[in-house]
Amino acid sequence: MTLQWTVVAFFLYAEIAVNLILCVPLISAQRWRSVFNWRIWKWLSPYWNKCFFTMIMVLVVLFLDATREVHKYSSPEPMREATANSNLSDHLHMRLFRAQRNLYISGFSLFLWLVIRRVIILLNQVAGWVENNAGLQAQMENAAKAVKQHQEHNRVLKQTLLDEEKVISENNQQLKLEVESLSSQLKMAEEVLLVCAAVHKSHAEVEAMSRQAKGLAQEYERLLTEHHQLQNLQSATDKKIQ
Repeated sequence: MTLQWTVVAFFLYAEIAVNLILCVPLISAQRWRSVFNWRIWKWLSPYWNKCFFTMIMVLVVLFLDATREVHKYSSPEPMREATANSNLSDHLHMRLFRAQRNLYISGFSLFLWLVIRRVIILLNQVAGWVENNAGLQAQMENAAKAVKQHQEHNRVLKQTLLDEEKVISENNQQLKLEVESLSSQLKMAEEVLLVCAAVHKSHAEVEAMSRQAKGLAQEYERLLTEHHQLQNLQSATDKKIQ
């Protein structure tokens, strides 16, 4: 194996290890996001895209080269030459095996390189979703607490309104009783006033009758006096005539 393919093989092993570590279920997405937010990654972030696309180009070139080698050693013409010479056949199969090995190494390296980037993106997204869900859950809990508080407040208000309605109904009942009592007292007062008016009227009639009686007595006394005077005059006249 040449140096370049040895490097690609070690790169493939490193990718497999990184993918296995990223897929460990014991490490949460939030933990990976905190790791990805280290200062060193922020420092390397301006060069990350360039490195990523450069590595893709290198792996694509190696993959195409390995594909060309496989196609070269698996074509019919070398096979015909290999059937004529046994040593050449072994050498051809060895070259074909190496080309296929290099094809698999470069292909899986390219695939896992893309997978690593996608896994890192998904871990960041999952961590963001988990944080958003935690925030939404906290908001939902706060909203549920607020709803419970509002329900409790409404229950207290309803109870207060019921108590106030009960007090108002009791006050209305008392007011009705007081109104009935006052109306009965008013009726009694009206009856008393009527009686007083009747008494006053009777007193007036009595006073009128007493004044009339006094007038009659005075008239009677006047007539009696005139009668006595007439009698005296008549007696005096009789005496003169005799």
